[in-house]
Amino acid sequence: MMDSDNSLLEEERVRSPRVDLLNIRSFMEEHYHEPLSVDQLAKLANISPKYFVDLFKKTYGQSAIDYLTNLRINRAKRYLTESDLRLREIALKVGYSDEFYFSRKFKKEVGVSPSAFIKNPRRRIAAYSPAIMGQLLALNLIPAAAPLDSKWTPYYYNVYQNEIKLHMSYGEEKSGTELNKLITARPDAIVAGDALLEEEKQKLAGIAPTLFVPAKQTSWQEQLHQIALFIGRDRQAEAWIEDYNRKAAFAKQKMKEAVGKEAFAVIRINGNGLHMYCNRAIHDVLYEDLRLNPAYKGEKLYNKEISLKQLEEINPDHLLLLVCPERASRTYWLTLQHQAEWRKLKAVEKGSSYLIPSDPWCEYSAFAVNRMLDEMLLLFTGYCPNPYADKVHGSTRAHEI
Repeated sequence: MMDSDNSLLEEERVRSPRVDLLNIRSFMEEHYHEPLSVDQLAKLANISPKYFVDLFKKTYGQSAIDYLTNLRINRAKRYLTESDLRLREIALKVGYSDEFYFSRKFKKEVGVSPSAFIKNPRRRIAAYSPAIMGQLLALNLIPAAAPLDSKWTPYYYNVYQNEIKLHMSYGEEKSGTELNKLITARPDAIVAGDALLEEEKQKLAGIAPTLFVPAKQTSWQEQLHQIALFIGRDRQAEAWIEDYNRKAAFAKQKMKEAVGKEAFAVIRINGNGLHMYCNRAIHDVLYEDLRLNPAYKGEKLYNKEISLKQLEEINPDHLLLLVCPERASRTYWLTLQHQAEWRKLKAVEKGSSYLIPSDPWCEYSAFAVNRMLDEMLLLFTGYCPNPYADKVHGSTRAHEI
């Protein structure tokens, strides 16, 4: 008997069941509306039911039946909000022959009945990038799923890690494992940037209704409006933008009083190189909203490498420094501070060179630009709109001025 069991296990290992599971999962995604069973799925994988159950849970962190339920509930949400089908028809389309059982199952899994869900269908929103999270927070909505990273998004990580149930990886494109986690989270809707591969867009749209926000040629205000329309928070978007505009006007006056026409430059230190740097958020906040005088007259957006000698020739009155968070850049920054040419720069001599973090200065969202305004006011005027604001990141919301 022992030899028989060992040979069975060896045979299952030879069949590479982990590879088979990918096919089984794809099969489930296409046939979720059919009466699938563990025995049937195990047979398709050509392994024993017990081994299938254990292997599926070990591989994907949930049972095959729970995964099937997630697929059915996610699809049911789509039918409830995007069709005029009756409850019985929806139940049949997602694999339940009894509409009353489906209704009880839906309420157990989602927390509300199908009829209550229709009245408020987009309560659980997944943010597919930090910038999208920055837009949702401006709409007074904490996403149910979002990328959180203690290194790249420390503010979001420290403030919201306990309130956001699903932590995804940093970066726009996600792995298959991340997408599987998103299915498990059962979002009512997903908001993502449009710079994704078509295959990934299709996968997201298959999980829940998805808005792909144009990243280029649209301002953060336009993006905020699009997201607000999608989730039904138009008034919150209008209120945020109105508050921001009043705050920006106040900050522009304060900065004018503090620095006048003095010239600003943002320097990015990457590896052993210096770069004149301007991304969309920096352009909008520094040179549009605050009307600061740029020391470097480049394109609207740029990341142009320059020498220390060229920086001496430009010689700005104020420097904002972004140091890439990896060893070579940090080492170069430490070395640079001891060089005579660096210490003779006008901004360095008068103590007006400031390190700024990538979070929020490399994010383009309503929440990020608002925090950048707070940072500029704090650095150059000593004014802090929120007396309890973090000294690095500044305000976390729009404030009355």
